[in-house]
Amino acid sequence: MEEVIRIHDYWYIKAGSTRADLKTRVLKNGEAFAIFDRFGDIQQLGIGEQGLFYEGTRFLSQLEVLINERRPMLLNSSVSHDNTLLTIDLTTSDLYDEEGNLIINKSKLHIFRSKFLWQEIYYEHIRFTNYSDAELSFNASFLVDADFADIFEVRGLDRENRGELQKVEKDNGGLGLGYKGLDGIHYRTGIEFDPSPQTVTEKRVEYNLSLQPCQPINLYLRINFAKNQKAKPPLAFDRAFQDCREKTIENRGAFVDIFSSNEQFNSWLERSASDLRLLLTDTDEGLYPFAGIPWFCTQFGRDGIITAMQCLWIYPDIAKGVLAYLARTQATESMPENDAEPGKILHETRKGEMAALKEIPFSQYYGTVDATPMFILLAGRYYERTGDLDFIKSIWANLLAALDWIDNYGDIDKDGFVDYQRKSTRGILQQGWKDSNDSVFHEDGTNCSSPIALCEVQGYVYEAKLQLSAMANVLGEQILSERLEAEAAALKKRFNEKFWLPEIQTFAIALDGDKNPCKIRSSNAGHALFCGIADEEHAGELIQTLLSKDSFSGWGIRTVAYGEARYNPMSYHNGSIWPHDNAIIAMGMAQYGFKDEAAMVMTGLFNTAIHVDLQRLPELFCGFERRLGQEPTLYPVACSPQAWASGAVFMLLQACIGLKFSSRKPEICFHRPHLPDYIDSIRISRLKVKNGEVDLILRRHTHEVGIHVIRKTGDIDVAVVL
Repeated sequence: MEEVIRIHDYWYIKAGSTRADLKTRVLKNGEAFAIFDRFGDIQQLGIGEQGLFYEGTRFLSQLEVLINERRPMLLNSSVSHDNTLLTIDLTTSDLYDEEGNLIINKSKLHIFRSKFLWQEIYYEHIRFTNYSDAELSFNASFLVDADFADIFEVRGLDRENRGELQKVEKDNGGLGLGYKGLDGIHYRTGIEFDPSPQTVTEKRVEYNLSLQPCQPINLYLRINFAKNQKAKPPLAFDRAFQDCREKTIENRGAFVDIFSSNEQFNSWLERSASDLRLLLTDTDEGLYPFAGIPWFCTQFGRDGIITAMQCLWIYPDIAKGVLAYLARTQATESMPENDAEPGKILHETRKGEMAALKEIPFSQYYGTVDATPMFILLAGRYYERTGDLDFIKSIWANLLAALDWIDNYGDIDKDGFVDYQRKSTRGILQQGWKDSNDSVFHEDGTNCSSPIALCEVQGYVYEAKLQLSAMANVLGEQILSERLEAEAAALKKRFNEKFWLPEIQTFAIALDGDKNPCKIRSSNAGHALFCGIADEEHAGELIQTLLSKDSFSGWGIRTVAYGEARYNPMSYHNGSIWPHDNAIIAMGMAQYGFKDEAAMVMTGLFNTAIHVDLQRLPELFCGFERRLGQEPTLYPVACSPQAWASGAVFMLLQACIGLKFSSRKPEICFHRPHLPDYIDSIRISRLKVKNGEVDLILRRHTHEVGIHVIRKTGDIDVAVVL
């Protein structure tokens, strides 16, 4: 098949494409991130997402290196396993002068580039080396520009008015590019070269270089981003890189370490963990996983909660940071323009000119129906994992406010189910995790009337009430605990009566405003397993539906099954495959005892990871059927890396090995552990519960998985249920 598929104005790329210019490289530090092509350049090609971004604004939109006005040839481009350093090896083709004389033979000049971000400053080292037996003289040019586009402009949103680009500042060391925004902020990009170039003109610097045989010449480039002249002073390249690596090593040590007998599986694990650490961002409340690069590099409530749940067993501090941040930003009043109501949990927050001017409603936006019950759900799971009662006490008022929202605002039509109806005219129409406008529909393809009660949201509310009941019991609030337990039981009964569709063996994706079920086979139903709201008698039939050929492509479970009215494997939510969605479903399968089926889902995503660039699962990919000898088809504008895609492997593995925690004993329990046939053993190191820590090995045998504890400190039990 062709490497690139075009359908109307959209492009879809085969994961195994050899077209180097279609793949990008990503760096991030704090609020700054950068997207380059594989040459290490920034160009406005393809979907135009390349650039250096800071706090929602693109501070550099062009950075190109030319040798004698020609682009070099790519030899290799790679990001280090820890995501700190991007290195590129380049050379040139045969270069001729204006009279047609050959002046540089191909592959005689080597250009090495290494770059990283540290403390939200860009650093680059460029080294030219002459591998010929004669002197080489050439011109090296750097083309730079900054459009100061808001991230929503980069995504394609048109603006009637923009601020003013400022006159370029030039000096011997580099350039200053500026923009006076309509928000009154002066945005500035400072570009500094060392040593100073021979020529500095507007948006271009040049070096005329001569190299003796085997002689290297080193250049250094630093770029900082400033708002209202508050730029951070840069460090020397070597010092900055040393500080960056030391912090990276420190961050790695905080994670549980996992190593398997399968090298390809290890590559997936390592890349996923590195991507999570890349996306983790310090806030005043603790660590928060920014959702994804480039479009969602900020705090999202739902994304942060799901990522924290995926990583709860390997690094529970993420959950603590997410809960603390969402507690601080919890809505306290009704603001229809932001879809905010008292007790509601944040959907997303944005910085940048358009957010400041309210051209978009997302500076602090609450248009999501599921983040609020999931906030309670995560708090309960965090307490189960850590026993950190002091922290739960610190956010107890926020948890009760979230419960109040569920009971008094979440059920708009008072039918016993939490539903949604957009209030902001500029907000999100569909307010579940599938938030495309066309993602909820009836079997004939018609739209649903609102308010809409989503299948998975009822599951989140069910578990939220059980988790809050358990925490209330620990805190001595018996009346509240008993009330919530009874409410959860009643919700489960009502849910299975109203949502189960025996004719298609699944739960309805939603009930519309008239209480009619949307009879669609979708992945949403699998979330009912994850939260335990599905009756046991329905679980087996539902899993058969989810793993049928119509739903399971071989790579993963589709968001919507083949044959449904709006099914489209190239859509965002109506037939595509999302790794986090599959991980949640697999965990649900395992919790109902279907370990082989959970492993089947993990295997599909593992095979996908083998084929994609850097073994990095993207936010989503197309739902085409898997065929022998073909790779999965990528979705053109998917975020990569993306936090809950990176976290998927950890939830999938936890589902298969049946890992559970009890902080009260304390105890680590493996419930019917299972490993697929391509993994003979897994070593898990630095697994902590309270003050205890263990290293252990899981080994697959013919009929069971054995657990061997090889190191243990503290008072902690390890149990296996077969």
